[in-house]
Amino acid sequence: MLAKERAVALEAVQKAMRVCRQVYCHLRADDTEYKSDASPVTVADYAVQAVVNTVLAEAFPDVRIVGEEDARGLRDTQQPQVAHLRERITTLANSVLESTQTTEQLLAAIDRGRYEGGARGQHWTLDPIDGTKGFVRGGQYAVCLALIEDGQVQLGVLGCPNLPSMGSGSPEDGMGERGVLFVAVRGHGAYQRAWKSTSEHPIKLAASSHTSDMADFTDARLCESWEAAHSDHGTAARIRASLGIKARPVRLDSQCKYGVVARGEADIYLRLPTRADYVEKIWDHAAGSLLVEEAGARITDADGRPLQFGHGRYLSMNRGIVVAHRDRHAAVLEAVQAQMHG
Repeated sequence: MLAKERAVALEAVQKAMRVCRQVYCHLRADDTEYKSDASPVTVADYAVQAVVNTVLAEAFPDVRIVGEEDARGLRDTQQPQVAHLRERITTLANSVLESTQTTEQLLAAIDRGRYEGGARGQHWTLDPIDGTKGFVRGGQYAVCLALIEDGQVQLGVLGCPNLPSMGSGSPEDGMGERGVLFVAVRGHGAYQRAWKSTSEHPIKLAASSHTSDMADFTDARLCESWEAAHSDHGTAARIRASLGIKARPVRLDSQCKYGVVARGEADIYLRLPTRADYVEKIWDHAAGSLLVEEAGARITDADGRPLQFGHGRYLSMNRGIVVAHRDRHAAVLEAVQAQMHG
């Protein structure tokens, strides 16, 4: 049942969530770097990857990790702000780690994420902060960690620091305690717990979260990306209309969307490509894909193919994401294909 891996992954993500909370509470302009593609990367990205990779390596010395970040930019001595960034990363990481790490040890830990992945053997994949824009504006974001073996996801953990902890019928509900951990092991179900708790609760989709008639999508809720650049909102709107869905879409950043579907606050998740050459990255879907599968959903790409995590750092064999309950997925996929190919 991957008991050790499950426990270590939960520990690593829980520590990472503490880092995120600290940074969010003290968010400052000089904590934010912008990559060449203009997507924001906070100091928390680096600190989280350093923490998670350190915890994994202490438990599994030969660990291989496909991570989003690497430390090359942090070693750039020509940039005066880099020294401050390294100092902040070191302070943040050591505030949650059991043993104090030097800056160089933490940079080396970040660089453990440079593994390229593949179809053979075992490796982890990490998105230190999925939904960085959501993080910056106070929306939803997640720490996403998954274990992949021979191209198949075997274990997934999502840490969602800003998501209502036990669900309240709507992911937009601002009431109640925030912070939830989701965990799934292949063949052993999906679970959630409040992030400061050790008490886990199984989550499983009913035949439909919002209607008992499998052919009636009137009250179904469709989940999609907050950012229009990340998913084709126009095509999704036409799909909603073709299915007869009346409710407004649930729009969230990050893999929190997988958690929202898994615990029944949405029925469908679509991530539709916004351009022909767009390719998803494995760390953006590995943990969440297993979570919804173990909760009772089916996940494929827009062509009906299983997601293939054994082709390096990208889902290069897939196009788009379609998630729905196993008994409704075929109808949703048919509507997706009719709109995308029509």
